[in-house]
Amino acid sequence: MNKTTSEKKRSVERPASTDIEREETPFEAVAGICSVLVVGLFILTFLAQNYLIPSGSMKNTLLIGDHLVVDQITLAPPASWMPLIRYREPRRGDIVVFRKPVYQPGIDAPNADGTPQYTPLVKRLIGVPGDHIHLRNGIVSVNGVAQPVGFAQPTTTDNFNEFLDDFPSVPPAEASGATESWTVNLPGYLHDGDVVVPPGMYFMMGDNRHNSLDSRFWGFVPRANIIGRPLFNYWSFEAADGQLEQTGFGHQFAWMGHVALHFFSGTRWKRTFHVVH
Repeated sequence: MNKTTSEKKRSVERPASTDIEREETPFEAVAGICSVLVVGLFILTFLAQNYLIPSGSMKNTLLIGDHLVVDQITLAPPASWMPLIRYREPRRGDIVVFRKPVYQPGIDAPNADGTPQYTPLVKRLIGVPGDHIHLRNGIVSVNGVAQPVGFAQPTTTDNFNEFLDDFPSVPPAEASGATESWTVNLPGYLHDGDVVVPPGMYFMMGDNRHNSLDSRFWGFVPRANIIGRPLFNYWSFEAADGQLEQTGFGHQFAWMGHVALHFFSGTRWKRTFHVVH
C-alpha cells in the first residue's frame, strides 16, 4: 500500500538531527573530569586512604610491599553529618592502622623539621578495655581463655623468647626496644600476673610475634590514635626487610627506578585485591 501524500510530507519534514548525538563541549569534558577528581579526593581524604607495609611485623598476614586501602570511617567516632555510615567500636581480632603512642628516637624517623613523628603502624588488636591478658609459651590468654594461634607465627623451641612468649613475666627493662615509660608504668596495670587494659586503651600485637615491636614494648594505644582498618590489598611489590623504611631523595629515586624495571616480575599478582582479615 502506498503512503498518502500527508504521510510522505511528514516523513520529509522530520528533522534529521534527531538521530545525531550532541557532541560534548570542552567545558563539559573538563567538568566531568573535575567531578571524578573531586569524588576521588573526597574518598581518599575522608573515607579511605592507602597504607604501605614497610616491615615484616605482620607476616604472613601482610607482607612487606603490600599496598592497602584503609577504611577510615567504620572505626571513627560517629558523625552526625554522615548518618548512613555504619560505625562500630574496635573489636578483638581486628587488624587496625593506628598512630604509634610513643616516639622512639633511633627507631622512628622524625618529621622534616626534626620534630617527633608518631608513626602509623598496622597490628592486630589483642585486648580491648577491661581485658586481662598474658602470654604463656607464646599462647595469648584473654580473660583466662587461651586464644587460637591461627594467624600468628607459632612459638617453637628454636624461636622461644622469654620476654615475648611469657609476657609480662619478664620486665620490659630487660628487652631491647622497650620504652622507659612502659617499664615504669607496666606494674600499675598488672593483676595476678595479667596485664589489665585500662578504659579507652587497646593492646596491639603483630602476627609475626617474634619480630614485632608492639604493645609489649611501648604499651597501650589510645582510642583516639586508631585511624581505621585495612580492607584489601590493591598492589603488592616484593621488597626486602627495611628497604621501604629508608629515607632520602637518593633512595626514593633508586626505588622508583627499581619498580619501573621490575614491575611485572616483582609484583605479587596473586595478592592483588586480596581481602585483609
